[in-house]
Amino acid sequence: MWVKGRIPCSSAELNIDIVLQCGQSFRWKRDLINKSWQGVFSNKLWILKQGSSEISYEVLSSDAECHQTKVEKEQICNEELVDYFQFNVPLVPLYDAWSQADEKFKKLALRYQGVRMLRQDPVENVFSFICSSNNNIQRISSMVEHLCSSYGKQIAVYNGQKVYSFPELSSLMDESVERNLRTLGFGYRAKYIQKAAEIIEQRGGRSWLVNLRNVPYVEAKASLVSIPGIGEKVADCICLMSLDKTCAIPVDTHVFQIAKTYLPALVEKKSVTHRIYSEISIFFQELYGPYAGWAHTVLFSADLRHLKDPPEKAPKRGKNQQNNTVQKRKKNTRI
Repeated sequence: MWVKGRIPCSSAELNIDIVLQCGQSFRWKRDLINKSWQGVFSNKLWILKQGSSEISYEVLSSDAECHQTKVEKEQICNEELVDYFQFNVPLVPLYDAWSQADEKFKKLALRYQGVRMLRQDPVENVFSFICSSNNNIQRISSMVEHLCSSYGKQIAVYNGQKVYSFPELSSLMDESVERNLRTLGFGYRAKYIQKAAEIIEQRGGRSWLVNLRNVPYVEAKASLVSIPGIGEKVADCICLMSLDKTCAIPVDTHVFQIAKTYLPALVEKKSVTHRIYSEISIFFQELYGPYAGWAHTVLFSADLRHLKDPPEKAPKRGKNQQNNTVQKRKKNTRI
């Protein structure tokens, strides 16, 4: 059964076309014909559309929720959507503060409004970003879908395609997981996924991960980097995107190059050492304040090739040009 609803939201508070394709989550697909986005979170299939003053949604409800009334289902969906996009955090005042602190940000903000952080499920976030190591967005998305179709539960059928939830930790712990994932092209990440699931389960499972939201940033990051497959950069991605650590600054090649425009001493540096990583993080944290990780994501999004022209302002293209653009986008990389 489909549940429909809408939430008031201006484009200054959310630009869905940027947020859902800037490498935060890898389970969203764009429908250019219907001008909508299809994705999965909270074990539901969501279809989202952005209007001038609202986000409308259609959610495929599971059989387990059939006892709920239409009003109850809509209320639950509203709460889940508000939490996912963190609408409790007003974005416009943050943009104003960041623009006052940084003239470069001020110039970008005119074209990249509405870039906010998703609040994702920590389990999905951890394993998605283990897949992200030395990878690009298209391939990460493919790996995440393989994880879901191989070890998740079917939650819907949409346009003739089966839709799956993200796997539970218990389904990723078996030693056979590594062998199977290697056959699916995960490479060395296959071992990390199986071992990480095993270690997280030993520490308390999902509840242990979720509880990292309640500890200081430094402690949460230290806990994450002790898990196989999670280095400093991936730990910061997880801290920022699912553990409420709004100050976390993931430093990848994009951010390294951006930082060079702020820190001249880095111009001649060829790689990111631990010292340089810390220097960049501290600089942006001091520049932007408690929500530095959010501000950093605006800079990061503006540096992605496929987002150079924000979707709402991109020129119209012919069919052949659109096909060429799709091929070019496949080459974009993520942290």
